[in-house]
Amino acid sequence: MKLLIARPMTAAVETRARSEFDVEIRDDTQPLSTEEMLRALTEFDVIVPTLGDQFSAQVFAQAPDLRCKLLANFGVGYNHIDVQAALASGVAVSNTPGAVTDATADIAMTLLLCTARRAGEGERLVRAGRWQGWHPTQMLGHHVTGKRVGIVGMGRIGQAIARRCHFGFGMRVAYQSRQPKTVEFPAEYIPNLKSLASTVDFLVLAVPGGSETHHLIDADVLGAMPPSGILINIARGEVIDESTLIAALRDGRIAGAGLDVYEFEPSVPLALREMENVTLLPHLGTATEEVRTSMGHMALDNVAAFVDGRPLPNPV
Repeated sequence: MKLLIARPMTAAVETRARSEFDVEIRDDTQPLSTEEMLRALTEFDVIVPTLGDQFSAQVFAQAPDLRCKLLANFGVGYNHIDVQAALASGVAVSNTPGAVTDATADIAMTLLLCTARRAGEGERLVRAGRWQGWHPTQMLGHHVTGKRVGIVGMGRIGQAIARRCHFGFGMRVAYQSRQPKTVEFPAEYIPNLKSLASTVDFLVLAVPGGSETHHLIDADVLGAMPPSGILINIARGEVIDESTLIAALRDGRIAGAGLDVYEFEPSVPLALREMENVTLLPHLGTATEEVRTSMGHMALDNVAAFVDGRPLPNPV
């Protein structure tokens, strides 16, 4: 069994991979090219792809004599893989749920707090040597404690964010999802997204990527938010119509945004980069040593199960 890992991993994950498998670990940090994906599908039994490795239906259609039988995705999100095309080609797909939950929820709170309290703007002021000292009306932001937060998508990550908001900041939680959830804290279920957006101070996106959520946040949803509202996205960039968001921010129709993901990342529009009321992070949702190692081990657990002929622990 030959294994390809698409990008460098933490030392612990690479050590395990080399000790347990006949593995090639690609040293390039950029996504796989089409040529590299075609080679991988025809020369390896298992591939560990990463975000940005676009295993589309077209790629599967171009690959003659597929050798690969498993894409053990490194990450919980797999919208970069056409799962139906993979399965039709005899390629199973797995992912790494659970490992990413708390780290991603922490980043959501980082964005919420930084945007509300203008932390990024304040740090830039200090670093530029332009801070002239404290005064009573300096950089007034938005209070967070006790405010109302709306969570779009109440899966593992959405619930982890809501839990932090409720127990950590006494926030009133409302949410939108396919169906009501049973949680251990007060949370109001609002099935209509526009209705949810119109009633909250902070709107936090925690839905999967893919065709069903593409441009879920459009002009109608942004228009429903109050002018003091702040939008937070730790989901996938294409969940937001980015050009519409820019227009809403520029026109003052919402107060701010905190973004860890972008519609065409790594490209981030200049308009967003120039706005002081926007917090921008470089897709840091799971970026801790512990979490990335845990994700890697979970991906390798799926590989090991496949090699041994056991059921995959985390099939998609």
